[in-house]
Amino acid sequence: MRKCATVLILFLVPALRIARPQTPANLPKLISKDDAVRIALAYNQSLRAQRLNIDESKAEEITALLKPNPTFSTLVDTIPIFSPSTIRFNTQIYSEGLSYTVERGGKREKRGVVAKDNTESAAQTVTDNERTLRFQVVQAFINLLLAKSVLQLAKDDLANFSQEVELNHARLVAGDLAEGDYLKFSIQKLQFEQDVSAAQLGLVQARATLRQQLGYQSVAEDFDVTGTLTHHKQSVTLDDLQNKALANRPDLQSAHTGVKLANDTVSLAYGNRAKDWTFGTDYTYQSVGNVGIGNAIGVSFSIDLPIHDRNQGEIARSKVAARQSVETESSTQVVVLTDVVNAYYGLESNEQIVSLYESGYLDQATQSRDISTYAYQRGAATILDVLDAERSYRATQLAYRQALAAHLIAAEQVNQAVGTQVIQ
Repeated sequence: MRKCATVLILFLVPALRIARPQTPANLPKLISKDDAVRIALAYNQSLRAQRLNIDESKAEEITALLKPNPTFSTLVDTIPIFSPSTIRFNTQIYSEGLSYTVERGGKREKRGVVAKDNTESAAQTVTDNERTLRFQVVQAFINLLLAKSVLQLAKDDLANFSQEVELNHARLVAGDLAEGDYLKFSIQKLQFEQDVSAAQLGLVQARATLRQQLGYQSVAEDFDVTGTLTHHKQSVTLDDLQNKALANRPDLQSAHTGVKLANDTVSLAYGNRAKDWTFGTDYTYQSVGNVGIGNAIGVSFSIDLPIHDRNQGEIARSKVAARQSVETESSTQVVVLTDVVNAYYGLESNEQIVSLYESGYLDQATQSRDISTYAYQRGAATILDVLDAERSYRATQLAYRQALAAHLIAAEQVNQAVGTQVIQ
């Protein structure tokens, strides 16, 4: 019994090792935005699964272009099953036949055209999914940069406030500060410590979200990203963006292909209306006793008579589908233009917000905090003035970082709406 258990364990261990995902030793640990996009396009599991649709469609092209197989038949006739004693090998009729169906109406060629249209549509759908994934990856990348910046801000604020607490504690010991004021000041440190904890959690979640988009096994567990939240004014025009979108959006190109596919399907439906011809030949042998009395060759021809079924239903359906594809194409074009408009004005709005912060509000928040701290240390301001200035500074800095991230994401939304990288 122990030997059986040992053998079972030895058998299962290699299987478990195979089933467990292997982690390569050279996984990237520090990646840029371009690296993130490249890794996601190569290793994102969902996208890799979608790419297989192209291979499936190419396989269907092979099936569509195949010719019919010839049909072989064999016949043994006049077997006296109710008089088994009279059954002899040389008393039956033997017949061998071969037939072949000739497809008419250009069915095979039209099936091939429809199959190629499906392959092209599948490829354009994958390209559109790549466009969406690119945006999602860059958005997750920017959110990770934001999380790192927010954590650094929280740590800097905590360190700065901790110094203030220590200075006030020295004043308390020296008798220059009332204990009640010191306690009011000191208890505010808890808020800064909570900010650091929340920022650390946000960083972990942002890193996990980006890793999911990249492909979980494509980067190291402790990977990090390079780059900072910076503001670059973008110079683009709405008309230019719309023209580029109409030329580059893969979902619109897929809609164009959908119209061609629908029209080719109509042509195939008319081709299927033509009835195929089936030609055949057969050889028959018959004998009585030991004397052969029948060696004959025959030919045959068959065709369905188009009295009832002339493929009327499929022709009607495919015509409706063709009209539907035209409406879908028009609707997709409207969606593309609307996406561009929304993305363009979203970028403009975020540009204005970031510019407002950089026009002086950041400096004012810093100066207000410094002046309040200086005045408080010399008895010219209250502790509430200091805390209020500190909160305003923290809120302004946090909002500015969020505005920077929103501006970068808005720029990437323009790229997504256009379907190509118009903004780097």
